[in-house]
Amino acid sequence: MNTGLDVAQLVSRIRAWGQELAFSQIGVTGVDLRSAEPGLLAWLEAGCHGGMDYMARHGLTRARPAELVPGTLSVITARMDYLPADTPPDWTGRELQRLQRPGEAVVSVYARGRDYHKVFRQRLQKLADRMAADIGPFGHRVFTDSAPVLEAELATRSGLGWRGKHTLVLDREAGSMFFLGEIFVDLALPPTEPVSDHCGRCSACIDACPTQAITAPYRLDARRCISYLTIEHDGPIPSELRPLLGNRIYGCDDCQLVCPWNKFAQRSPLPDFDERAGLGGSALTELMAWTEAEFLRRTEGSAIRRIGHARWLRNIALALGNALHTGLPAAEADAARAALQAWADHPSEVVREQVAWSLRPARNAAAARA
Repeated sequence: MNTGLDVAQLVSRIRAWGQELAFSQIGVTGVDLRSAEPGLLAWLEAGCHGGMDYMARHGLTRARPAELVPGTLSVITARMDYLPADTPPDWTGRELQRLQRPGEAVVSVYARGRDYHKVFRQRLQKLADRMAADIGPFGHRVFTDSAPVLEAELATRSGLGWRGKHTLVLDREAGSMFFLGEIFVDLALPPTEPVSDHCGRCSACIDACPTQAITAPYRLDARRCISYLTIEHDGPIPSELRPLLGNRIYGCDDCQLVCPWNKFAQRSPLPDFDERAGLGGSALTELMAWTEAEFLRRTEGSAIRRIGHARWLRNIALALGNALHTGLPAAEADAARAALQAWADHPSEVVREQVAWSLRPARNAAAARA
């Protein structure tokens, strides 16, 4: 590596290369995250991580980049917009309307295209390779939601946005519809400036959360979060929360859909994030009919695949139960019951229990009203 390196010029070049690789923004921050440690510990001690045991297991490593990757002196942060290129101007309203159609399956916008882990990681590595071609070999590792890293903390410290009250990172020109990733490097690079908070008195995200998972500004209890329950959680979904999931079968975008800043959300130039057939606007009964082989085929290269077929069926069965509780037209109700009955003897106890729950609409509807 060139020992006479002009690091300020290097950061400028990294930002230019990042733009060529479809990154929306590049930032740089140091590795001293000690001020974030008390909040992380309090969150873990309160059990807000739910069944994500790995978060407690890694503990403070998350706030100590130089322990995770020895020799790390700086972190290059990146964000990448993910709204499909053909997203209409009134997309938030359209997404909210989906929630009013109980027979329609709702998959979080970010998961309707290719698995972002693969897209982002490959492009981060290309950025690192471009740096090496320019300055010579250097120590580095790339991450995107793939290691014990405080991604939002690093992003805000490096100026990619501020932490919204829903705990996601927000940018004035891009809202929150973007992914985050990092390159840990053994280079001492000048940090980029953080930006100020622009949430003000707004509490739209807190008010909109269906399960009240945002327990206070900047505090999320994963145990109540629909994204956690439908993706990370592998057991039965708590019965008191089931009616609140509605027709959401993978993730939840509600807190982002009501955020005023997302009127500025940017479209991705990459076709990777374009919506796949079957993952937007499909009937619950149609998706419930997927065999495991069909599930694996249709979700190849998708983030959805990692939850497995049984969890997929559990989520859809729950949504079908909620649809039945709302009072579907007779023909649709019959189709929903038939779709559920087809999996009544599934090998998974979790699926069987969920199917049985969903096939008792009168009792469940009364519990939901209570």
